[in-house]
Amino acid sequence: MVVEGVVGSGGEPESSDSMRTFGAMVQALREHAGLSRQELGERVRYSKHTVASVELGRRMPDPAFVERAEEVLGNTGALRRAAEHLGRQPGLAAWFRRWAHMEKAAITLYTYECRLIPGLLQTEAYGRTLFTNQLPPLGDEQIEAQWTARAERQRLLRERPNTAFSFILEEHLFRRRTGGEAVTRQLVGHLLEMAALRNIEIQIMPTEQESHAGLDGPMQLLETPENKWFAYCEGQESGQFIADPKVVSMLQMRYARMRSQALTLKDSTSLLRRMQGDL
Repeated sequence: MVVEGVVGSGGEPESSDSMRTFGAMVQALREHAGLSRQELGERVRYSKHTVASVELGRRMPDPAFVERAEEVLGNTGALRRAAEHLGRQPGLAAWFRRWAHMEKAAITLYTYECRLIPGLLQTEAYGRTLFTNQLPPLGDEQIEAQWTARAERQRLLRERPNTAFSFILEEHLFRRRTGGEAVTRQLVGHLLEMAALRNIEIQIMPTEQESHAGLDGPMQLLETPENKWFAYCEGQESGQFIADPKVVSMLQMRYARMRSQALTLKDSTSLLRRMQGDL
């Protein structure tokens, strides 16, 4: 099982044909406009090193870069269309790193999970249990690197008090008792602590639920400071970054329905407390 886009021991995503093609387009348009990387960087408000990384296919361009570069380099629509293909192409490491980058600035983040506790909410003991059980097996250094990266991501929950976080978690994720009773007890206590924060909402989807809008699998949705919405869906060995407004709207509709189907915030907290007492 791939755990939230973490592949190997971290680092930059592997380059792909689509990333190199997009980068070549940026370089060709930049040179046609008679701009250096430094000059383009100043106009799109990114460093010349970021421009170089995009042009060489080493960095996934974020939406702001695409929009600003499009405007500076002729506004032909070519970069916007090329960026849409980047979003549809498979490649977990690259797309998750793009998503993780956008998380840092998001003003709204929704997460539905039916497989495991999301990385943003995991305790160290729970996370290490997942890494230890991963196949093919990971080495000690890889496990350390992955947990360090995950702990760094988790700072978002406390360092961005103005970001609204919503989580819908399946009840069976706790009933499974991944890692044993002690690990699960600590995990439930941690979630109760997180749920007490004003910017975090945690709802539990009960195991017995006749109508469920999330049967197609886990999803994440985020809203940027520019009030644009994007989505990310993940499978066993692939991840998909979704920018198509029609698809994102459909996922928003499903998430809204799930919020009405899951237990209320108060009832979810009560269920977690009861489960904590049963362990």
